[in-house]
Amino acid sequence: MYMLSRATIRVLDKVLTTSSRACPSRHRICKNSQFQALYSASERPCRAVFVRMASGGGDKTFPPQKQERQPGKEHVMDPIPQFASHDYRPSDKLKGKVALVTGGDSGIGRAVCHCFAVEGATVAFTYVKGQEDKDAKDTLEMLKKDKTADAKDPICIDADLGYDENCKRVVEEVANAFGRIDILVNNAAEQYKNASVEEIDENRLERVFRTNIFSYFFVTRHALKHMKEGSSVINTTSINAYKGNAKLLDYTATKGAIVAFTRGLALQLVQKGIRVNGVAPGPIWTPLIPASFSEEEVSSFGKEVPMQRAGQPIEVAPSYVFLACNHCSSYITGQVLHPNGGAVVNA
Repeated sequence: MYMLSRATIRVLDKVLTTSSRACPSRHRICKNSQFQALYSASERPCRAVFVRMASGGGDKTFPPQKQERQPGKEHVMDPIPQFASHDYRPSDKLKGKVALVTGGDSGIGRAVCHCFAVEGATVAFTYVKGQEDKDAKDTLEMLKKDKTADAKDPICIDADLGYDENCKRVVEEVANAFGRIDILVNNAAEQYKNASVEEIDENRLERVFRTNIFSYFFVTRHALKHMKEGSSVINTTSINAYKGNAKLLDYTATKGAIVAFTRGLALQLVQKGIRVNGVAPGPIWTPLIPASFSEEEVSSFGKEVPMQRAGQPIEVAPSYVFLACNHCSSYITGQVLHPNGGAVVNA
């Protein structure tokens, strides 16, 4: 992790601006993708930002920080999670597709939206009104800049997805805007720490299950009306579904349910030519982390995996692109990918 001053970022901006005369499209990609976090962070001097993925060496800890409410806010995190990288090379893998990403305003969802957009997809995403408004606005503006010429303008929809009627409304809004849904990413989630199962009351349990697994059932059942052969459903589960997590018991239970949901739904839809797969991220730097854990736990987040660091959202998002792309993963259904920093799980 490197520290960049505002002066350094101004120099970087000047270099990129000069280079744009020779290659304006390359400048647009750099400014709007790889260095987006740098430009945002330049408004907050003396904060650390990642300019590369730290595979080894260097200080890979995070500054102590805490958010008091879920869902967390990405724009106040330090450093801002990386949703893009100059190393990513799009190649029209999702050209002409329509994608709906739940919880797409921040974290892994934002990175998935970005990768889908640069791969040619028209993107819609959901967010929580009143808590994620700025993150949603920032993501929407990013997608408008990153979308390809033949894709339609992205949309964002506010909704509490824990309830069937809200999920139906979201799906119908996307279908009315774009005519169909080719890719559904069920990604919305929340989590809370607990020291014992005795701390988890009925209201808490219902809240977590509504967001983390009920919404997957509800959104999927409505979206299927607008999906056809060649479509894809991708569900976000977690490494915790495989190794367990004593401090996140209810969250972990929902993630295990998502694995079972993925496998069962894949068998149910295979005859329709719709593939269903999952992604089980390990420790990833997203708003869930400062909104769930103590400052001390945040500062050492990710140290437990073999790579001894947390991953960035852009290191997870290509897994979703792979599973959404028919010519990359046409023979894969009912499976789960594991971008988790080297942890070996019984997949």
